[in-house]
Amino acid sequence: MDFLLDPNVAYLFLVGGVLLGLLAIVSPGTGMLEVGTFFCLAAAGYAVYNLNVNWWALVVLGLSLVPFILAIQAPKRELLLALSIIGFIVGSVFLFSAENGAPTVNPILASIASIVLAVFAWIAVRKSIQAYHLHPTHDLNVLVGQVGEARTEITDEGSVQIAGELWSARSANPIAAGTPIRVLQRDGFVLVVEKNLSKS
Repeated sequence: MDFLLDPNVAYLFLVGGVLLGLLAIVSPGTGMLEVGTFFCLAAAGYAVYNLNVNWWALVVLGLSLVPFILAIQAPKRELLLALSIIGFIVGSVFLFSAENGAPTVNPILASIASIVLAVFAWIAVRKSIQAYHLHPTHDLNVLVGQVGEARTEITDEGSVQIAGELWSARSANPIAAGTPIRVLQRDGFVLVVEKNLSKS
């Protein structure tokens, strides 16, 4: 565990942990990102506990999460994401310090890691946030009220054709194949239909 007390190694674990954490926030449920985040931040936390740190830099690191979380919901996502990246870079570079408060992370390593982090976070996280805010291109609710034709007999299950597409369907009353139908509602990807008695 002594290698974790090298400020440069601890810095890399911190960078990796925060980056994985940001990705886990915008892409939840994968499991691997969360595990990687925990491992990296635990290693960095061990170093923070045992090494000299600039507490103001630790505060900056914490505050850098605020604009990132807001970026997920705010209209000006790019500006908030940029503020989050800048705050993290500044906080992480100056986190580990010598007795006189000077940063101990190798400046070349910090520069390279910061550039990689900034580019990767800007592209990957920004794209993830944009995808998160995209509305479905095919709104299934527009099918409600449309008319079509039963392609099979419909009771608890069956299929109908609407606007050239086949859909699973069910009906409270039996409907024979070839009968005109109207969509009453949808239940997930299953359409609830009835006979279309309209002449139009």
